[in-house]
Amino acid sequence: MEQSSQPLQVDVEKILADKNPKIRRLLPGFVIRYLKRIVHQDDINEILRNFAHLRGAEFNDAALGFMGIRYRAFGVENLPRGGRNIFVSNHPLGGLDGMVFMSELTKHFPAIKFPVNDILLYIENYGDIFLPVNKVGSFGREAAQLMEKAYASDYQLLNFPAGICSRKINGVITDLPWQKSFIVKAVQHQRDIVPCYFAGRNSSFFYNLANFRTAIRLKMNLEMLYLVDEMFRQKGKNIDVYFGEPIPWQTFDRSKKPQEWAEMVREKTYNLPERFKAG
Repeated sequence: MEQSSQPLQVDVEKILADKNPKIRRLLPGFVIRYLKRIVHQDDINEILRNFAHLRGAEFNDAALGFMGIRYRAFGVENLPRGGRNIFVSNHPLGGLDGMVFMSELTKHFPAIKFPVNDILLYIENYGDIFLPVNKVGSFGREAAQLMEKAYASDYQLLNFPAGICSRKINGVITDLPWQKSFIVKAVQHQRDIVPCYFAGRNSSFFYNLANFRTAIRLKMNLEMLYLVDEMFRQKGKNIDVYFGEPIPWQTFDRSKKPQEWAEMVREKTYNLPERFKAG
């Protein structure tokens, strides 16, 4: 088979060169090989080869099946039957929770959009769903315009307000403080907010690395390099997701600051599993 007829394949070395050619030139070969292993380049490329013909929700479900991931969704009856909504969730896993998020919501809504780190745009099979998050420079301006267009559209929007996946803080696995932007956008575009909660955790190695990096005040997010490895460690596991009742956008009035409203929604989200147990 000719190379041109091959499906998209992820090339870590090329991505590094595209993102930062200077860093790529400084990295020795053994580091590149190590990076390819921890980001599971071969596993990702096998998925891309097997399901190259699929896009969006179909590709996502096929990838979950490949990894043997099963999940249970609680509170599906709380999902809105229409309207324009922002679905917000905690972010314990850093990747797999996003895939389950997309899988369940595409069963109930015809069109969704999910803001993600721009590096994930290399997986073109998700092109119908993924939106690049706002970055600096000319691409950042384009990303911001795409984001505003999505908020003004009839798409359902998915959001991890913490921005990054959960960390272990004082012995508890929890999100960092949620950013207020989803509250601001909910009011601006008159979108109700639906809180969602994922049960799950990454490995102790991941949390220890994150805490060590923070302790030595290293700004580079080293633990992020291991998120794909963390995702593949979850192969064959079951995941629970909980959906709460929609919160009308009119709730977020001037009696509280947007950041305070964000913390209120965060608290409601973390209380969801106990509410279902109590019911």
